[in-house]
Amino acid sequence: MFAPLQNDTFLRACLRQATDYTPVWLMRQAGRYLPEYRTMREQAGSFMGLATNVDYATEVTLQPLARYPLDAAILFSDILTVPEAMGLGLSFAPGEGPRFAHPVRDEAAVAALQVPDMDKLRYVFDAMTSVRKELNGRVPLIGFSGSPWTLACYMVE
Repeated sequence: MFAPLQNDTFLRACLRQATDYTPVWLMRQAGRYLPEYRTMREQAGSFMGLATNVDYATEVTLQPLARYPLDAAILFSDILTVPEAMGLGLSFAPGEGPRFAHPVRDEAAVAALQVPDMDKLRYVFDAMTSVRKELNGRVPLIGFSGSPWTLACYMVE
């Protein structure tokens, strides 16, 4: 379904195998330092508008690779998509960062947490597929996630 991988340097380094050079990727690879990112975010209307639109998320994921010889693409998303899919009501207030409509503040809120609804995360899976097709095997696609502790810290605000 996907093209064979042409540059596996990053993956070999992760496996502690020998590489010809140290692979390069950036933690904040797609982001506000790129003017084309800022243009797309304005078009999307919000951070989540950018992250939840498969075409936008694909483009923003690929933008850094058009500028720099990076060894991996990093999926444009957010670690808080999982708590959002658990019914917490995620929003991003300008100048304030993420907020939940229903933060976890007591035992009743913990009991009310839903198992993440995979259908609510469909946009993440669709973006992964879209990016992999666009990469055409050029470099691997990696992602990131928050540990349970990190997510819990955000969820209690």
